[in-house]
Amino acid sequence: MYRWYVINTYSGHEKKVKQNLEHRVQSLGQGRAVRQIVVPTETVQEMKDNQKVSVEKRTMPGYVLVNMDLSDDSWSLVKNTPGVTGFVGSSNEPIPLTQSEVDRLLHREVAARTPSRAQFSIGETVKVISGPLSDFSGEISEINEDASKLKVLVSIFGRETPVEVGYDQVKKI
Repeated sequence: MYRWYVINTYSGHEKKVKQNLEHRVQSLGQGRAVRQIVVPTETVQEMKDNQKVSVEKRTMPGYVLVNMDLSDDSWSLVKNTPGVTGFVGSSNEPIPLTQSEVDRLLHREVAARTPSRAQFSIGETVKVISGPLSDFSGEISEINEDASKLKVLVSIFGRETPVEVGYDQVKKI
């Protein structure tokens, strides 16, 4: 029965271990025993030279997920791969992941992660409820749905000042 297992690797060597393991599976004819090998990653937006850049980051440094039918042959195949320090679990019996853990690690809850649409409109009056400007009121001048942020014109010392706040930091008046 195919189950997902977690193998421990040297940190920073996850991709190399994946390549080594794929090569060993191919050369030793164990394609039926090992179905899939995954290095858990996520795409993160970073700022470099004032531009957004998508970067692939490891979510579990030092670990690789393997979907395999556990037997003595497949266990020794994985265990004896260069860079693998062992399975997560007891030394003799690896513990398989539950389906909910696999879904979470492989980001399969995509529907739950879609960004929320703004329930605000330009010109609407809102009150800041958290942060350094809490209890201030102002008018929305811009909506940035990608970042889930609003630009609110708040009156500070008698002058309109634009302040950027998150959707969760304001409420409608």
